[in-house]
Amino acid sequence: MTRRRLPVRPLALAAGVVAAGGAAAALAASRRPAGGPATLADFERHPELGWNTLNAPTHDKVETPDGAHLAIWDIGSGPPVVLPHCWGCSHAVWIPVARRLLDHGHRVVLYDQRGHGQTTRGTAPLSIELLARDLELVLETADVRNAVLAGHSMGGMTIMSLATHRPDTLMERGKGLVLVATAASSPRPTPARAADAAAAFIGSSLVTNAMHAPYGRRFVRGVFGAGPIEDHMDLTRHLFGACDPDVRGGFLRAMAVMDLVEGIARIDLPTTVVVGALDRLTPPRQSDRMVSTIPGARLVTLADRGHMLPLEDPAAVTAEIVRMAQH
Repeated sequence: MTRRRLPVRPLALAAGVVAAGGAAAALAASRRPAGGPATLADFERHPELGWNTLNAPTHDKVETPDGAHLAIWDIGSGPPVVLPHCWGCSHAVWIPVARRLLDHGHRVVLYDQRGHGQTTRGTAPLSIELLARDLELVLETADVRNAVLAGHSMGGMTIMSLATHRPDTLMERGKGLVLVATAASSPRPTPARAADAAAAFIGSSLVTNAMHAPYGRRFVRGVFGAGPIEDHMDLTRHLFGACDPDVRGGFLRAMAVMDLVEGIARIDLPTTVVVGALDRLTPPRQSDRMVSTIPGARLVTLADRGHMLPLEDPAAVTAEIVRMAQH
């Protein structure tokens, strides 16, 4: 009998990560470290995942009204592409795609979402609408127009939030959208107590310690598809462990109550939705719903891939961005 694999909701995944960490962190810490880069600093020199072949560009910082400082990288020249990143990571997950876009003659704008990477937290309550306001500030600061906006996971939610809460900015600055491994709403209503509990867990030192444990890659294995590369898992776990715990929990809570479906139904730009067939975090049925809601949206499904598509298949993701830029 074939066993049906059920999709994992964000809150369930968070609980699973914590449970795995609690059960195995002590054992993992007693064993020798796994191979590959040991810290985030090591990834800066990584031949595929670091800045080394991009001449280590410096970043600018722009202050938000509530005092956060957004770190922005603006590199290359040509048709612009803006790349908001996923929950708990940083712009670093986009570097394999950014390198390819530069080779195709594009200007690439990356930034760290608030409380992630080199961007500070600020004082405003964390929400999906706040991410839209931050993206609006990035677009205005970089003065990009006629840009392809390509967002991964929470980065895709950021773009859809811009479409919902700042539609005039989207139309003024955007040319087309590429929404990668993302969702427009929580799969089902989540009770406030459950969301609070999951947020507390995901923001706990238990999760941070599990991610940094020598065998911490086992705790992010579920967000990848078939045959993941160990360095990709290591980068993901190190970034998640380094993310401000309160920010991890706060945005998990925000995603649990998110509903951008009404807003994306009004998108009036060419849109491509890209999903991994094995994505358990934002499963294909979520992409199907987005495609059925966004007028004229196109669906691309990548076989054997999971949730971390900018790392798992940067060539395919780049191809869709370049295709949109040439639209």
